[in-house]
Amino acid sequence: MGAIEQAIPDYLIRPTASDYYYGTLEYEEKTDSWVIKGDPAVCQMAKRLFPGAEGRGAGIARFKSNKRTNGDLNWLMMRYPLEVKAAEKWESDYQTAVKHVVKRNQLRVAPSMLEPSSLVFNGQLGGFQKEGVAFLHNNAPTLLADDMGLGKTVEALAWIATVNRYPGLIVVPTSVRIQWASQIKKFIVPQTMSGQIEMFGADPSKMVHIIKGLKPYDLPPAQFYIIHYGLLRGWKQYLPSFGFEFVVFDEIQELRHDGTDKYAAAALLGQSTEEVIGLSGTPIYNYGDEIRNVMNILDYQCLGDKESFSHEWCAGGKVVQKPQLLYQYLKREGLMLRRTKEDVLSELPAKRRVVQEIDSDHGAFSAQMKEVIDLIGQHDRAADHFERGRLKRRIGEEVRRATGVAKAPYVAEFVKMLLDAGEAVVLYGYHHDVYEVWREQLKKYNPVFVTGAETTAQKEASKEAFIQGQSNLIVISLRAAAGIDGLQKRASVCVNGELDWSPGVHSQCEDRLHRIGQQAQVIIYYLVCSDGSDEQMMEALGLKTSQFVGIMGGEAETEVEKELSQIEVGKHLDRIMEQYRSKQREVV
Repeated sequence: MGAIEQAIPDYLIRPTASDYYYGTLEYEEKTDSWVIKGDPAVCQMAKRLFPGAEGRGAGIARFKSNKRTNGDLNWLMMRYPLEVKAAEKWESDYQTAVKHVVKRNQLRVAPSMLEPSSLVFNGQLGGFQKEGVAFLHNNAPTLLADDMGLGKTVEALAWIATVNRYPGLIVVPTSVRIQWASQIKKFIVPQTMSGQIEMFGADPSKMVHIIKGLKPYDLPPAQFYIIHYGLLRGWKQYLPSFGFEFVVFDEIQELRHDGTDKYAAAALLGQSTEEVIGLSGTPIYNYGDEIRNVMNILDYQCLGDKESFSHEWCAGGKVVQKPQLLYQYLKREGLMLRRTKEDVLSELPAKRRVVQEIDSDHGAFSAQMKEVIDLIGQHDRAADHFERGRLKRRIGEEVRRATGVAKAPYVAEFVKMLLDAGEAVVLYGYHHDVYEVWREQLKKYNPVFVTGAETTAQKEASKEAFIQGQSNLIVISLRAAAGIDGLQKRASVCVNGELDWSPGVHSQCEDRLHRIGQQAQVIIYYLVCSDGSDEQMMEALGLKTSQFVGIMGGEAETEVEKELSQIEVGKHLDRIMEQYRSKQREVV
């Protein structure tokens, strides 16, 4: 028995010869799947063991071959011996599964380091980043969920350099396409498809192609193709068959909701190669069941089907009951690597959150709420359940907008104070009419904007203007912060002028400044007022934060803290609606 066999766990020991075989094991090349044909007992067990296994009628089970499922397949054959019809293919897959498990267990106990050759990679990695590359190299498909600001992009590019097979696809939010193209050209030595060095000279378009438009076209030759999530649905049938050697989903929390064309297209891409990774410091924005959707893109059904995940992990709902247990499982199985700044960057200054109460314009708030009162009346008169639900969501949106508008002048005054003191400030908001108040009241400070109103080129110009010191104020949409880098070189103060229901969104915003390259303590102001939705939003973030912190390996909230903070959006809306119904009754 060789050394590798001595180190493997019992479930990977080769099955012994048997006097009875429950069926056959065949390989289906066109779908890269194993097919069991035989007794209903073994097929039934296979379909339980491999969620999503297909097979019409009794006596057949078909499921994808990969280094994780093949280990479980060996385990199945220890209990239900099968006659292997594709012995050479099975031997190769078995050895791959064994090497994966042995190395995975070694990395968990004593992480090793891997750094690509300077012939293919132009960067210098920190020790923890080299460990990250080694993890990705052994465990892909997997999720790199390092804290924001630790250099996931560079780690991903270093991993690509170790794979060193092209072409590959990078799927990104629309706001970071140019940034990814720039980072690729900075860190990756141009290669031919065979891996031999080829200098492209003054023609960088041969190295990176950014896919544009929903309608597929013949892609030009390139090492890297970049597409944003919004275009995936149009390219759904084209890209999975293109032959990408690797796929990277940046900010993969974009896929936390299933059931969309975007999600379906991404799922096909995720299954087109084993060299696939996801990047996200905040894969969970709201409730813990989102992690199942994210992981399903990377490794199909690795957390089971939606129904079984909800039943076993979430007690039939959306909230993971034991988030830290799920974190330990993902970590132990090599499905996720998560390091925090505290784990690896002891020299990075701490960040400090300050909740600052400010005034609001009660008259402006009341004026904005007239439409809300009308919507409440429509809601109460509506007989259709779905129409009532739509109106309730609209009421929530309008209350949130009214809150932002009412406090916008006072947010501007607070930011003026910081700017007059010489600070460079990152200001976050959500509503365009709020941005217009800030634009007018802060115009003497020459603010620049990264919101939904600018072109990609204009957003990039705004970011560069701030980084280069041409402006001390950049206004960014809460939902546009993901992936923006470089702000930490200029500023250490950010202001949340409006709030989001999701803690993941605020984490993204905070860590545009609290990341590698920051030299000062980062101060994050949350400006809240007594009018409108702010107080309830701060409370509602409590439950969702406990899901994110627990599954990402942090220390979850205590039960007492949960009881104090678990106020849902729906309860908040019920409170607002009842408050205004009471006012109407008083008038009558």
